Amino acid sequence: MSPQDSIGAALLASFRQNFLAYKSLADRALAQITDAEWLHVPAAGSNSAAVIVQHMAGNLRSRFTDFLTTDGEKPTRQRDKEFEEPTSAADIPALKLEWEAAWQVLFTLLDQLQPDDLLRTVTIRGEAHTVLAAVQRQVSHYAYHVGQVVQLAKIIRGEAFHSLSIPRGQSEQFNQQMPFRANPQGASPV
Repeated sequence: MSPQDSIGAALLASFRQNFLAYKSLADRALAQITDAEWLHVPAAGSNSAAVIVQHMAGNLRSRFTDFLTTDGEKPTRQRDKEFEEPTSAADIPALKLEWEAAWQVLFTLLDQLQPDDLLRTVTIRGEAHTVLAAVQRQVSHYAYHVGQVVQLAKIIRGEAFHSLSIPRGQSEQFNQQMPFRANPQGASPV
C-alpha cells in the first residue's frame, strides 16, 4: 500500500470511529430520557431532542445517499419540516427507526469508500468539495448537534443524568486507572 493509500485508509477509519463515537454519545444521552421528554423544548427558539434527531436523520439521508454521484442536498429533502415538532410522544418510536436507518446510510457508504475516493469531487448545494472535505464537514456538523442532544438530556435529567464521560470530581481516579499512568514512557512493562 502506498503512503497516500495508507493515509487515506487511516482517514476513513478515523471518520468511522468519530461518527460511531458521536452516534454512541447521542444514543446514550437519548436513552436517559423518555419518549415524552424527547419533546421538551428548554427555551423559546430552541429545539427539542426530537427536532435535532429529525434534522440529523434528514441530513444523513440527504448527504450520504448516492454520495459520489448526486448533490448532497437532495431535491426531495424538506429541511424546514425537520424543524417542526412532532405532535406527540407516539411519534418517537418511528423517529428512532428513522434515526437508525439514516446512520446506516452513512456507515454503508463508509464501508464502500476507498482511499482514492477522498480526493474525488462531490457537491453540496451545488458547491464543489473533495470527499475528504465533505465528510469532515459532516463530522463537525454532527458533533455540534450531538452536543446539543447531550446538553438537553442533562437539563432534563438533572442530577439523575448518568455521565457519558469522566464524572465531575473523578478525573484523578480515572487517570490512575489509565495504563499510561503506570507506564508514562510507553515502554512495555517487564
